[in-house]
Amino acid sequence: MRGWQTLSRTTILDRSPWLSVESHAVELPDGRVIEDWPWVESREFANVVAVTEDGRFLLFRQVKYAVAGTTLGPVGGYLEPGEDPLTAARRELFEETGHLADDWTSLGRYVVDGNRGCGVGHLFLARGARKVAEPGADDLEEQELLLLTRAEVEAALLAGELQVLSWAAAVALALVALDRA
Repeated sequence: MRGWQTLSRTTILDRSPWLSVESHAVELPDGRVIEDWPWVESREFANVVAVTEDGRFLLFRQVKYAVAGTTLGPVGGYLEPGEDPLTAARRELFEETGHLADDWTSLGRYVVDGNRGCGVGHLFLARGARKVAEPGADDLEEQELLLLTRAEVEAALLAGELQVLSWAAAVALALVALDRA
């Protein structure tokens, strides 16, 4: 199956390093050309579902600009330019929680929006997390680190308490991976 082909790209809005909006001319597999296809470039990110040595999940209760009220969410952050996704995931876990883990599983690489781009997320499961330092994150949001049981995490997931799609996906994939381990 032949994919879409990008013929040209024009930047409409540049808010580097966070995002840019582009207009693409694209050729469809059947040969038709769309001259003004909107595309959003955003930084790649990593989300980490961390499970401690005693089986508790590290999640944050936090406030995010795009979410009404509070949400639960895993560790996460943007990759630095040229940074390997696993390296970024390990860095974020340490910075945000003061934890390290030796047992890492990739849960996949996912495009946020299949037609408009909007970034790429790298999802991970970190098992055996242990606290070695105090957190040193410089996040703008208020957040509270929680240690939750699997039953509490499953209930929160099903109740819609993880209000960011990549976070809900990361937690759901981590639960499946844990069941298969």
